[in-house]
Amino acid sequence: MVKEQKDLDVIVSADMKWERQCIEVVTKANKMLSLVKRNFQDRSKVTIVPLYKNFVRPHLEYCCQVWCPYL
Repeated sequence: MVKEQKDLDVIVSADMKWERQCIEVVTKANKMLSLVKRNFQDRSKVTIVPLYKNFVRPHLEYCCQVWCPYL
């Protein structure tokens, strides 16, 4: 029996829970955020917000309920 299935980059477990999917999404988003922080020295809001919206936020919005409405 298969415990997890990945289709269109969405992980669904046999008991139809999304925990693993959300963990993977948050992990990817954190990796992208650290990439942005590593490669850009300017930490002003003018620089960080567009980078966050373009590189981090899409990972959080795709098939997961982890979402920050403030940015």
